[in-house]
Amino acid sequence: MKHQTIVVGGGVIGLLSAYGLAGAGCSVTLLDTSATGTEASWAGGGIVSPLYPWRYSQAITALAHWSQDYYPKLGDALLQQSGVDPEVYETGLYWLDLEDEDQALAWARRHDRPLHRVDMEQVRAAVPALGEGFARAVYMMGIANVRNPRLLQALRAALAKLPNVTIIEHCPVSGFINDGARVVGVQTAQGEMRAEHVVVAAGAWSGNLLATLGIELPVKPMKGQMILFKCAEDFLPSMVLAKRRYAIPRRDGHILVGSTLEDVGFDKMPTEAALESLRATAIDLLPGLADAKVVKHWAGLRPASPDGIPYIGPVPGHDGLWLNCGHFRNGLVLAPASCQLLADLMLNRSPCIDPEPYAPAGRL
Repeated sequence: MKHQTIVVGGGVIGLLSAYGLAGAGCSVTLLDTSATGTEASWAGGGIVSPLYPWRYSQAITALAHWSQDYYPKLGDALLQQSGVDPEVYETGLYWLDLEDEDQALAWARRHDRPLHRVDMEQVRAAVPALGEGFARAVYMMGIANVRNPRLLQALRAALAKLPNVTIIEHCPVSGFINDGARVVGVQTAQGEMRAEHVVVAAGAWSGNLLATLGIELPVKPMKGQMILFKCAEDFLPSMVLAKRRYAIPRRDGHILVGSTLEDVGFDKMPTEAALESLRATAIDLLPGLADAKVVKHWAGLRPASPDGIPYIGPVPGHDGLWLNCGHFRNGLVLAPASCQLLADLMLNRSPCIDPEPYAPAGRL
């Protein structure tokens, strides 16, 4: 059977790419090596902002701002379509004792973002659980977090209801089918599948797949470990970030604390050392967590790319092949804009943002 578009990868980027294309009337087949939504997208924290947005290039900022504005609408639409609430939860974010606070505030003025210095007394009044020893704070209102496992469930359920979408799980893709210079499908564990377009959205595994075409895609895995506590629902009203670690509250009182950044290949095993380090950070930031049980501890593999700038667009010299991968630490943050841009390019629509910085041409 001829598929119009095959999307390889069932994380947030693959699912949302399929959702955007299917919504525009394309027939889409989504393939995943295991079950959808069980890798990096599931493992992340779900802050709808880069951790330090002022330290990124304009390319990341453009995707982030478009996505931040879009997330509440996306959450509402997915709840309507799937019955699963992704819980886009606006809490704002406090950064404590930043060494580049002046740069952060200058960036906020340039980009008209609501980031301001806050007196520590105000911070302690707003976040009574905060530990001692912090001297300075800046706060950005309006920043949300999304409950990423639920976002993935909602996308999966919304796609399953669409007649023009087929989801095939536990179907590893081993390579591509070529017709001259054109990619016309993929080789899978279930045989050949042909399509007019193939989108690679396989996260940290995208480089391995492109290598079968002799293309060097500089995307590699970077392990991150997280822990989860369960507290009272009002324990932490805002997200807080200090010393490169963060705490994220969910509506039901779960608190995520992360994360590590480890260059250890495709090793996803959680380690005792990381658990101890994350727990110590958590208690330093929020001393009340000393009495809270660690409910879960896990690891995921971020798709690291140079400067964290994803690859979005057609692959030169391989007609029919498209990329949407390499989002590094910001896959959940940048997903709505990245997938909108991909669909715009594939469907010859006016692009939602300037596509040039993300184009694979000249970067592979």
